[in-house]
Amino acid sequence: MLRAAPKRVSRLRSGRFVPATWHLSQRGYASSSSEPYDVVVIGGGPGGYVAAIKAGQLGLKTACIEKRGRLGGTCLNVGCIPSKAMLNNSHIYHQTKHDLEKRGIDVESVSLNLPNMLKAKDQAVDGLTKGIEFLFKQAKVDYYKGTGSFTSPTQLNVSLNDGGESQIEAKNIIIATGSEVSPFPGGAIQIDEEQIVSSTGALSLQKVPEKMVVVGGGVIGLELGSVWSRLGAEVTVVEFLNGIGGVGIDEEVAKQFQRTLAKQGIKFKLGTKVTAAEKKDGKVILSTEAAKDGKTDSLEADVVLVSVGRRPYLDGLNIEAAGVEVDNRGRVVINDQFTTSTSHIRCIGDVTFGPMLAHKAEEEGIAAVEYIKHGHGHVNYAAIPSVIYTHPEVAWVGKTEADLKSSGTKYTVGKFPFTANSRAKTNNDAEGFVKIISEKETDKILGVHIIGPNAGEMISEGVLAIEYGASAEDVARTCHAHPTLSEAFKEAAMATYDKPIHM
Repeated sequence: MLRAAPKRVSRLRSGRFVPATWHLSQRGYASSSSEPYDVVVIGGGPGGYVAAIKAGQLGLKTACIEKRGRLGGTCLNVGCIPSKAMLNNSHIYHQTKHDLEKRGIDVESVSLNLPNMLKAKDQAVDGLTKGIEFLFKQAKVDYYKGTGSFTSPTQLNVSLNDGGESQIEAKNIIIATGSEVSPFPGGAIQIDEEQIVSSTGALSLQKVPEKMVVVGGGVIGLELGSVWSRLGAEVTVVEFLNGIGGVGIDEEVAKQFQRTLAKQGIKFKLGTKVTAAEKKDGKVILSTEAAKDGKTDSLEADVVLVSVGRRPYLDGLNIEAAGVEVDNRGRVVINDQFTTSTSHIRCIGDVTFGPMLAHKAEEEGIAAVEYIKHGHGHVNYAAIPSVIYTHPEVAWVGKTEADLKSSGTKYTVGKFPFTANSRAKTNNDAEGFVKIISEKETDKILGVHIIGPNAGEMISEGVLAIEYGASAEDVARTCHAHPTLSEAFKEAAMATYDKPIHM
């Protein structure tokens, strides 16, 4: 059953406008339409393409404009999907070299074929992008490949990738233009996608660097640093903060995470900022400075990965012509129904408020279309999970201990280690734990934090618990199959309100 959406981050408020002219191109069956579309979605990433499909499913005449020429956005083309292919295959390679012998499997002459590994990544991306095109046809969504811009609040001009232009009119428009890599603050490091790379370049390196420095210890930096470390690079992560994992990670989990990655060979320089980068004799020399005492140092690398975040993308959209308000951080300002300062234009995903997560954008895409069609939609921002796909994986949803301490909320913590879980022990993959935080008075689950095998899959149980307001006892009294990793989740819930059995 649909519910009214919770209060969104911000109501419409004063801000600045960012001029733009966003790119689109047309598919063969899409052409200038004499009749206005019910919905036009600008951007074919996770939020945009899901919104377009949902609109088509609800019987709305729908078009989607995407400049890349391939659907799926950053996530599918140069983000979530290719990085997971590299993470999975690099893990298999590393496990084959270092882990199989003790499992009774003898393998000789294991070697890396990096071109084939990159090819496997590209094949995964190609198959999924083509799959979205099929879903568009199935939902009767017109697909424009090209670059477009607002010419008025209801009209868009599309400069097609294959040449020519189309003019589109729409009753409702959804902006879903996503985000782009943030440049290094102050311009001290210039990305060239060869020696100094963003996440995009790091997914296509043609050889394993001897030394790699990752600037930024958040999700993207740690995932891609793990890939190249497994493949043989000496990886050092430089992070300005005193912990890794980025926004939302539990402090206890972050410390365990760092210890685990250090055992895998990744080095860390925390509380350190990079002040300059110089290319010299085929190397990159990074100048660093300790945040605490200003002590300077330098690092040499063959490749530097700059991973300091992402920013909203509105280039070329000519958003001024639509009368849409943008704040001082370049985000489109919306209300709790995703409506912008122009009433028939809505906005979702990375280009507006909230965490830059593909699944968050997807939820918003569906809700925005439901508001257009039915007048109501639902996204619970308290139940949006985050996952780091290293090994072990890290995943969380809801509040951290620090959040609850700052709000004065009394809480109880229950933990259960994978070393006491029979499936994890049997798999010889038992690093990490499940941590559940519940409200002290009611036992209602407020946060779930996992570091361990398959954490990214297990966190869904925590998301569901928070979505339905479950107590730790509710989860603990729910039968979990044996032997499974999910039993660690059950035992952590038992530890929260009572005592676990296997500890």
